[in-house]
Amino acid sequence: MDGKKLEYKGEEALKEIERLTQKADEVQKNILKEILTRNRETEYLNKYMKGSKDVLEFKLNVPVITYKGIRPFIQRIANGEDSSLISGHPITEMLSSSGTSAGAPKLMPSIAEDLDRRTFLYNLIMPIMNQYVSGLDGGKAMYLYFIKAEMSTPCGLPARAVLTSFYKSKHFKCRARDPFNDYTSPDQAILSNDSSQSMYCQLLAGLIHRHQVLRLGAVFASAFLRAISFLERNWVRLCDDIRTGQLDLTITDPRCRSGMSAVLSSPDPRLASEIYDICSRSSWKGVLCRLWPRAKYIEAVVTGSMAQYIPALEYYSDGKLPLVSTMYASSECYFGVNLKPLCDPADVAFTLMPNMCYFEFIPLGENGTMLMDVGEEEEVNSDKLVDLVQVRLGCYYELVVTTFAGLYRYRIGDVLQVTGFHNTAPQFRFICRRNVLLSIDNDKTNEEDLHKSITAAKKLLEPYNALLVEYTSYADTSTLPGHYVLFWEIQLHGSKAAGMGAAIAVLDDKVLQECCIAVEEELDYIYRGCRVNERSVGPLEIRVVEPGTFEELMDLFIDRGGSINQYKTPRCIKSKAALKLLNSHVKASFFSPRDPKWVP
Repeated sequence: MDGKKLEYKGEEALKEIERLTQKADEVQKNILKEILTRNRETEYLNKYMKGSKDVLEFKLNVPVITYKGIRPFIQRIANGEDSSLISGHPITEMLSSSGTSAGAPKLMPSIAEDLDRRTFLYNLIMPIMNQYVSGLDGGKAMYLYFIKAEMSTPCGLPARAVLTSFYKSKHFKCRARDPFNDYTSPDQAILSNDSSQSMYCQLLAGLIHRHQVLRLGAVFASAFLRAISFLERNWVRLCDDIRTGQLDLTITDPRCRSGMSAVLSSPDPRLASEIYDICSRSSWKGVLCRLWPRAKYIEAVVTGSMAQYIPALEYYSDGKLPLVSTMYASSECYFGVNLKPLCDPADVAFTLMPNMCYFEFIPLGENGTMLMDVGEEEEVNSDKLVDLVQVRLGCYYELVVTTFAGLYRYRIGDVLQVTGFHNTAPQFRFICRRNVLLSIDNDKTNEEDLHKSITAAKKLLEPYNALLVEYTSYADTSTLPGHYVLFWEIQLHGSKAAGMGAAIAVLDDKVLQECCIAVEEELDYIYRGCRVNERSVGPLEIRVVEPGTFEELMDLFIDRGGSINQYKTPRCIKSKAALKLLNSHVKASFFSPRDPKWVP
């Protein structure tokens, strides 16, 4: 990538977006030609193309694959063989996926210039935001970022989360300082391996600068809500630190103490009293606006499974702060940006930047009618794929990428829907991950359908001033017939510390039973047929868990190698350890009292 692109600011960045999207097809063709030219001598491509760099041969001969198809090559490089197995440039690190939606984390190859591409996309965000929100250069951003302790492959390559890679890189640590990237968090706190001490220090810094904060955020909505929960438990200690001008002695990480030395430089009893008065109120509804009164929006991913967190974010902001999803990215590659960041979360669409990689798409039909026709491991004929500019408005596709680092026609596993175009570049709404499914018999419930069903059912809680704060699911086949199990964590509005016993006392058995049947009524025709006609699926069950259960679940995955930045609550539990944890915190269980409606 041309290094000068890293310098694009303001109007230049917006002009670059226009240039790329006006010639999306040309840019894409040049990207593929460059990838093939660089990597044609690799063992992987040579196997299919015999040294050719012809685009037509690539499309005819190189197969469409999942991780299973590239894993042996990645493993060989991790064990010490040369990068030329898959890449014409040295592989400098392996990036680990979150691993929570499909089991064990996957390792993705990355080359040095990938950091340039990621930085390029990051550098588009503020120029886009400045079109919609003024004055963002007049204060600070309280963004809660974290790293995860990295591992090494057998040959010594770093193996780490993509965001850990970025935060540890010179692109982040040596970034040009300007008013638009003035963060409250010291870099040393972000770069601490102790996520709890890092969280404490970042929140402390954010509170100290509370009157300067214009933006709030984290990578995912779940991480931001975890920070709010952390603040609920620790605000008294944080106020004490501000009052005395001394960092809590439990913060022992040298990085954190060093980073906070300049931030917490003197006692400020007045500021401590302001924060104490706000946090000691009986209700935390709207607490974000009171603690950070100049904040203009919350930046975090709220699409896909993260949409579950929208009601909680709106509760803590009293609906006054827009929820902004700025970009679409993964461990494999960064993809695109949201050109209308203040849109409703349900309308978020990402414009794929055609210079990031070579994009192809597996058609899944109109209205998602073919979503289940192409299984995750099922072979896909190459002639099925369409290019970036060939997708059709309203249709659904599975994303396939070819990257400079050595992924060829690789199925990302994301289902997208085309919602429009910016110039010639399509804009996509993220629908779901293909491999997050509940299935007992012929039924197959994807993440979007599950979310829609639960969204409909949880409305029954609203008259009782109750909020569904988190959920996951499990296909229980230990009995015949098997049935869907939903784990729900419920919180009463206006009470930070109300126990689950209090919630259950307010919500009698009938309410939760009606929630069960409401979920089933919203699930698809095949599921309801299995329940009513074939009797191959039993009544749906909701298991209500005690408060804090899903934080423990997050801790479990992080302790097993996940990243706090990339963590997303798995919407379908496959881990025995995770299931054991959830079941150990169940306080009550409810089943559908009757069959859902179904007409042959």
